[in-house]
Order: sequence, then C-alpha cells, then structure tokens
Amino acid sequence: MNVLVYSAKRYDQESLEAANAAAGHTLRYFETRLDRSTASLARGADAVCIFVNDTADAAVVEELAAGGVRLLALRCAGFNNVDLAAAKRHGMTVVRVPAYSPYAVAEHAVALILTLNRKTHRAFNRVREGNFALDGLLGFDLHGRTCGVVGTGKIGAIFARLMLAFGCRVLAQDLTPNPECVAAGVTYVNRERLLAESDIVALHCPLTPATRYLINEAAVAQMRPGVMLINTSRGALIDTRAVIAGLKSGRIGYLGIDVYEEEANLFFEDHSGRIICDDIFARLTTFPNVLITGHQGFFTRDALRNIAETTIRNLTEFAATGACENAVTA
Repeated sequence: MNVLVYSAKRYDQESLEAANAAAGHTLRYFETRLDRSTASLARGADAVCIFVNDTADAAVVEELAAGGVRLLALRCAGFNNVDLAAAKRHGMTVVRVPAYSPYAVAEHAVALILTLNRKTHRAFNRVREGNFALDGLLGFDLHGRTCGVVGTGKIGAIFARLMLAFGCRVLAQDLTPNPECVAAGVTYVNRERLLAESDIVALHCPLTPATRYLINEAAVAQMRPGVMLINTSRGALIDTRAVIAGLKSGRIGYLGIDVYEEEANLFFEDHSGRIICDDIFARLTTFPNVLITGHQGFFTRDALRNIAETTIRNLTEFAATGACENAVTA
C-alpha cells in the first residue's frame, strides 16, 4: 500500500521501517500533523497513518476520501480524534493499535506517583548543588493507602495489580468489572465512593462524551483532602480549571499528568526557546506539587516496536482482505 505517515518523528520512522522490511509497503513520512491544512498532502495515497494529536474530523476525512484514501491507520489505542461517522459515510476503514504495551503506560503512572510522593526530581537537583537537606522532601508509605482506578481495561488492570503489589487497597470503577481484577483483590465501587475514599486517583479510561471532564468541580469536591490525582490517559478527562482551583484550595495535594487537553500545540516539540502562550498550562507549572510529562507514557522500545508491527500488520491485512481485525466501528 501507498501510505502517508503524519506526525512522524525519527523514532517513528525507524520502528516503522524495521517492521515494514518484509511487508514492502511504500511509506512516506511527514513530521507535520494531519489537519485541514495538511490533508491534501495525502492525495493519491491508499492510507494515512496518524497519531494522538492528529485531527481527522469530518472535513479532514472528506478531504482524505476525495484524494483516494481508503484506510485511516491509528498508531495508538485511542480514537477520539477521528470522526468515525464521517469515515463510515465515506467508506473509509479506521484501524488502531489496541494493545501496544499496556505495561509502559501503567508503569509510567506508577513513576509519576513515586516521583510526586518521594520528590526524587527535587532531590536530584538538590544533591547536584551540594544540598543534602531533607526539608521539603517528606513523603508517605504507599503500603496501606487506598488507590482508586477509573477504568480497568488492559492498562488500568495492570496498574491496579502494580498498586496491589505495593500493599495498597485498590478500588475501581468501570462499566464492566474486570474478572481478573476482582480475582486479584480489587474492589469495584461507584465513582462517588472511589473519589471519597481514595488517597490516589488514577485515570485509565478512554475519552468519550460520557467521560469528558470526568474530573470537574463537583468531582474535586468529592475527593479526600490532599488526594493525589494521576492522568496518563487523555487530557480532556480533566477540567484543568477545576483542578487548578483544587490545587489552590489544597483539596488536591498532588497532580501528575502525562496528557493535557490542549497538548496538540505543545507536546512532542521543543519550545524551550519560545514563550508558551497557554496561560492555563503555564499556571500548572507554577505549583511545586504538580508533575507534568509530555505524553511519554507510551515511549518505550517495546511499545514502539509493538506499535510499528501492529500498524504494518493492519495495513497488510487490509490490503489483502479489505478488512482488519483491529478495525474501529462507530
């Protein structure tokens, strides 16, 4: 297949080329994101391959279809950036990578927890300056604490098991309880109880109309004072203004995020020589109890290899049969 790859960084090209060596698809790479201004670049391609911050809304899908694109291949699990109804209208198949490495994201969530709690990022800088004072570095034992997990799919289930291994009591909320989690000792409760009883709340659910701003002003008010909030899923699960208010009041004691609602104009790029004009994001960075990483939860060698191999396999299966096991339906 003739495939145009958007948002292609060097590491994307390397992993896709390695996976494509035997498949023989023609891959063209653009570092630019897919949006209404760049959709015309795909004219004549059989497929486009996109990532989390590319935009495939109705207008973009229409432009792609007019140019001959038949397949939209996501190299990620989430598909909230794709208008599935528009793709269906234009006869375009949407495929994804449902399980590239749930361990990578779950482990990154744990890394955020440990860093926020034990303040190892601050200790690192202090020691390099010859400052060995412990003031301001006080943490707490994870053992015996209550951790609430919202969403127990592949990533959430692994995260829950990791927290159980620390000796945490784990509560979970999901539309459908995961039997493996139940067997491991996870207790399923409603969202209100989870928020009220959890010392740590970790979000591992997809972004849908029902989960947008899951953590809003009302949810923050239900949380235990001093709660640690972790989000490695999608930025719009959190109403950032409400969370900032929670940080200012002390209701939220710690915030660790690997995603941000307006991250498309920030993440995956070097802005160190520029002024960041997003005032809400800038406000977040002023809190000493906030830790932000730039959507790197997925970023392990294992995950990149799995993403590339699954993406190439999706392309090959579609080229051979016109269908794909990893297709997304509206």
